[in-house]
Amino acid sequence: MPPQAVKLVICDVDGVLTDGRVLIDASGREAKAFSVADGTGIMHLQRSGIVVGFVSGRLAEATAHRARELGVTIVESGVLEKRPAIEAILDRAGRRAAELCYIGDDLIDIPCLRVAGYPVAVANAPPEVQKFAEYVTRARGGDGAVREVAEVILKAQGRWGAILERYVR
Repeated sequence: MPPQAVKLVICDVDGVLTDGRVLIDASGREAKAFSVADGTGIMHLQRSGIVVGFVSGRLAEATAHRARELGVTIVESGVLEKRPAIEAILDRAGRRAAELCYIGDDLIDIPCLRVAGYPVAVANAPPEVQKFAEYVTRARGGDGAVREVAEVILKAQGRWGAILERYVR
């Protein structure tokens, strides 16, 4: 399915929105590094009417905090079986799987990639994951991959020119 149909983008977190590393300090507090470029891409999607959500196998306050910063209201954390979570999100949002872009990076994401109308894997995903993707980013997870996907979708939908015009006029 082409990116023109996308109305909902769901991102895995660790390995897609981050580089996959988890920083834990001496007191056990967890920290994650998120790409500002990815945040910009998410904002462009949202301003264009595309809903964005995060689904993660890990429970992490850093993910919830980043979602709040970006105005992302669909956040599912601690999800061990992602496909049922994705199907529930689609149902709540009133969207079909053909309208979903799912961005993943690891084996746990394959069931979601198989459901999505526009499945995407990040550049550093293993070959076993990439083979289920319609698009593989040039950027690695945590290094602008989501921003790249946002631009691909918005260009395919004819919305990129208006976004660009806002900055160049």
